[in-house]
Amino acid sequence: MSTRREPPRDDNREEFDAPKAPDIDVVLSSRVRIARNLDGLPFVNRASEDQCEHVVKSTRHLLMHIPTSDRMIWVDLEQSSSHERQLLVERHLISRQHADNNIRRGVAVAESEQSSVMINEEDHVRMQALRPGLQLTDANEACRDMDEALGNHLEYAYRERWGYLSACPTNVGTGIRLSAMLHLPALRLTNDIDRVRQAAKDLHLAVRGFYGEGSESTGNFYQISNQVTLGRSEEAILEEFEGMIIPTLVQYERAARQVLLEKHRRELEDRVFRAFGMLGTARMLKLDEAKKLLSSLRLGVCLNMLSETDANITVDMVDNLMLLVQPGHLRQHVNCTISPEQARGVRADLVRQVLIGD
Repeated sequence: MSTRREPPRDDNREEFDAPKAPDIDVVLSSRVRIARNLDGLPFVNRASEDQCEHVVKSTRHLLMHIPTSDRMIWVDLEQSSSHERQLLVERHLISRQHADNNIRRGVAVAESEQSSVMINEEDHVRMQALRPGLQLTDANEACRDMDEALGNHLEYAYRERWGYLSACPTNVGTGIRLSAMLHLPALRLTNDIDRVRQAAKDLHLAVRGFYGEGSESTGNFYQISNQVTLGRSEEAILEEFEGMIIPTLVQYERAARQVLLEKHRRELEDRVFRAFGMLGTARMLKLDEAKKLLSSLRLGVCLNMLSETDANITVDMVDNLMLLVQPGHLRQHVNCTISPEQARGVRADLVRQVLIGD
């Protein structure tokens, strides 16, 4: 594998805290996903019920016994409740499409939740590795190890001319998709986010919302991923994406934060402390409202704006709240079905409890 290039010089780095995961102030998480199909079988959207069953039987046993340091747990999605599937979506372990499908399907989830393998989503096998911050190389190594372990027992659909075949044309070739979840509030506040979108389009990158394809960006969170895999090696894709593209976006966001600090500090502080005040006192919160307020709070935490308050709020705490305020996790918190209106109250109570111990 090629050596990773050094990221662009960032003279403003000292303004921000230095969390454990690399670049966590801007990069929430990294994901590497590999798509594979079994040779001699139609793609999932053309496969019969018996063929889908065959794929599940061919992969389930292997996934439970492949040598990994992380024990895998099988979840039969046909037998799971809608609430259980919603939790898996919210934790980014399966896609919304996989949750809502009505064919024979399942998912193997690592006990640490740092990897999962979706069976009969859009492709027969879609494996992914997740890591906090910018850790694509580590995620890629984990995903490749899993791919090799399965490939030793399965015959993948591969052609010399095209590479690995996929139901989605943009995955043909290596079948690899790299993505990073970025928090870009400053670029949004400085009205530069459209330039980012255009640059991504020019570089053949996909820009999606918090839950990937088909989702909207709420709270200034954007999932950036590569779109072209045909004709390029995994090493070249990884080197460019992790070594150049994402570090450049991180640099732009940090530069925009510095501009806000230097030229609009009062307005920025007002936004952050209003968010903190509302989250700490609200008795009802809609989901979108909570995510927007938590986004502003996260920005303030990364800029050390709350250091003089009594609140000991960390980036990890805010990121965990972003997960806990989701509908499925709220229901799990109260251990019963709740109406949308009740959810607003439970959400506000939970946020106050975590942030200020109320």
